[in-house]
Amino acid sequence: MGNPVVFFEIVSKDVPALRTFYAETFGWEFGVPMQGAGIPDYTMITTGDAGGIEGGIGTSPPGYEGHVTFYVLVPDVASALETVKRSGGTPMMGPEQVPNGPVIGLFADPRGNVVGVVQQP
Repeated sequence: MGNPVVFFEIVSKDVPALRTFYAETFGWEFGVPMQGAGIPDYTMITTGDAGGIEGGIGTSPPGYEGHVTFYVLVPDVASALETVKRSGGTPMMGPEQVPNGPVIGLFADPRGNVVGVVQQP
């Protein structure tokens, strides 16, 4: 069995403008900022379709422009990041426990694209 894409994330310097853009363009709704998310002003995104995946949006830290990435469900983030390394990718973050949530990690693929991995609690 494969590993499905289960979440997406948008991190940017201008989150208010992007919230407006995605709300007007696709009708997405945004929750209240989460405490302890590690990303300022981080909120969940509801895309409005039970068949689609949900996401998150937040402000990028100083010195970082941001990213748009997707998260792949894996049984174990640490193992997945080791496999990434063996396959030519570069682990960037994790495993990291999200408060009251899953374990996550980020890596760059061999072409520099940022991809996330997530292990459900």
